Amino acid sequence: MRAWRFYGFGDFRLDEVPVPDLKPRHVLVEPLCVQPSVTEAQLAFGIPTLAYDRVKRRLETEAPVQLFGHEFCARIVEVGEGVRGFKVGDRIAARAKLPCEKCPLCLSERSYLCRKGPVIGFDLPGCFSDIAILPEISLVKVDDSISDSEGACLQSLSDSVAAVETAQLCMGDSVVIFGQGSMGLECLQIARISGAGRIITVDVRDESCRISKALGADHALNARECDVVAAIHDLTEGNGADIVFECAGGSPKQGMAGTETVRQAIDAVRSGGKLIGVSWFGSPFEVNIDLLRERSLRYLFPDISTQAHLEHTVRLVASGRVQLQSTITHQLDGLESVPQAFEITANKGKFKAINPAQVMLKQ
Repeated sequence: MRAWRFYGFGDFRLDEVPVPDLKPRHVLVEPLCVQPSVTEAQLAFGIPTLAYDRVKRRLETEAPVQLFGHEFCARIVEVGEGVRGFKVGDRIAARAKLPCEKCPLCLSERSYLCRKGPVIGFDLPGCFSDIAILPEISLVKVDDSISDSEGACLQSLSDSVAAVETAQLCMGDSVVIFGQGSMGLECLQIARISGAGRIITVDVRDESCRISKALGADHALNARECDVVAAIHDLTEGNGADIVFECAGGSPKQGMAGTETVRQAIDAVRSGGKLIGVSWFGSPFEVNIDLLRERSLRYLFPDISTQAHLEHTVRLVASGRVQLQSTITHQLDGLESVPQAFEITANKGKFKAINPAQVMLKQ
């Protein structure tokens, strides 16, 4: 079969490799649609972000190695011994972070909290290949009403579900979301159906603001055209928002906001409010912790997304409560187009992309 393998940062090649041997409690799948996450796209080019050191070590000691491809929709072509919940022909998506099944949490039936297990695409091969092997424990069935391209977004959506759950949003809470890329738009929709009151979104692109309004934002602010912190205070009776999601920060080289939106988020939240840090930055930065203490702010990071979160995302999309199709802006055909998908996703602002670029593998 063909599979993309990394020889180093920025050096990935479409190689002929053996079809993986089927193992007990695993399935073989043919990927239907796969997209690089924003994190994967940055790592592919050696840009420091989440898991940079882990990927660097693997490249130094194991290259060439199959990496990335944890956001996908695939069809099962063979099931291994012991697989009970899935059959050949089922379309599936998967949770990326897996339990180790050995630690005290796993052995006490709290495996959903385990962080010691492998991660698909980082420790285990993902779906940038003709065929992939996946553990049954990671899988969920994709409803027939969900397209292959929407199915590839489910894993990301489950992380956004976890982010909104972490906020413990109360009925009528005012919400601000900095960044209206895929996860910002997902947080918007989940907050809306979870009881949020006024929802204010912020981006620097007219197209993102337009989509944001269409998906339920009460106000979509273009940060190039106004003082967003002042506007947020005006829209919240001078108080600031109850909850602020920061989904815009990251490397300015890739068109993201650096750390500026973190500082804006701190100024935009009310005293006693909550900040949910969704973005990854790739390096430390200074923050005035005394200011957070003085204003009784809570800076929270999303809980790990679980199998239950992923199953819930299937219901949200199948029922129409969350819309994904309007966020999918770039679709490419064939496994050969994977490098282009990485380039677009690593530079979404340049290419005017909202969701990561998708690679359609089967029609």
